[in-house]
Amino acid sequence: MKKITAIIIGGLMSLTASAQQRPINSLYMFDPLVINPAYAGTQVQLSATAIYRNQWVNFPGAPKTFTFSASSGFKQNRVGLGILAGNDQIGIHTENTLYLLYSYKLPISRFNSKSYLSFGLQGGFNELKSDFGKLTPRDQTDPYYGVVDRNMTWNFGGGLFLKHHAFYAGLSVPYVLNNRVINAKVFSSSARQYRYYYLTAGFTQKVSTNVKVTPSALIRFQEKAPLSFDLNLTTVFYNVVGLGASYRLDDSVVGLFELQLNENFHVGYASDFTTSALRRYSNSTHEIMVNYRIKIDRWHRGIECPSYY
Repeated sequence: MKKITAIIIGGLMSLTASAQQRPINSLYMFDPLVINPAYAGTQVQLSATAIYRNQWVNFPGAPKTFTFSASSGFKQNRVGLGILAGNDQIGIHTENTLYLLYSYKLPISRFNSKSYLSFGLQGGFNELKSDFGKLTPRDQTDPYYGVVDRNMTWNFGGGLFLKHHAFYAGLSVPYVLNNRVINAKVFSSSARQYRYYYLTAGFTQKVSTNVKVTPSALIRFQEKAPLSFDLNLTTVFYNVVGLGASYRLDDSVVGLFELQLNENFHVGYASDFTTSALRRYSNSTHEIMVNYRIKIDRWHRGIECPSYY
């Protein structure tokens, strides 16, 4: 039984070490702060977003992720400040994160204030709890049984964000340090959270008076893991309703829906249809987003705030 338990734990550790480590959202294009700190303050006004993701429904131990972000522009929108917090649960692991974000914008066109290059930094901590007591070994004297490992690590990262007319692009490394995942001394683990590199790009094209399309792409590269990418296309009607689809390499096809309720509230929903071998056990993932924006005269007086689209 000890050997079986060790195999189970080894499998969990290898999953954490080489597979998805940072939570992946399907609605990240509506909250780029989750992948790039240089986006802080880009919406000028105070913008707060909450996203809940329930991945691989009915699959035991599947990920459940909640993220919250908020940012605002200051100093005539040359400076952006923000916060990013999250809770991620997968199997016996629960991770809480909290990061502070800073960005500085440089205009790249004297005649167009909407064209700029933003530099961003973030710093904070990850607190990972691994409760091996949730496993069910037959031998209650198993040395792994009942172990609860807590591991707090500090990290930092940075990014660039370019906005020029209707085009945007970003490059980021949000987490630079390859921190250890497990600290427990009862077994040896070399699992680490290897850094990610994100490259994004997209643009908005007006098709008619009341219709516009926004194609975009995200390339995701993690050290010691295969390259992954998303291809996205959203169509916006009357600047109120958006319908879209995404393709995630070797993983899923995603349907997107978004709605601007009023000048303050924006909501979104995504459903992932699994295309990998996991579809035999669960073929659905649900994600819900709520965004709230408000202009504060003391901070944003005389500055134009961009619309949702």
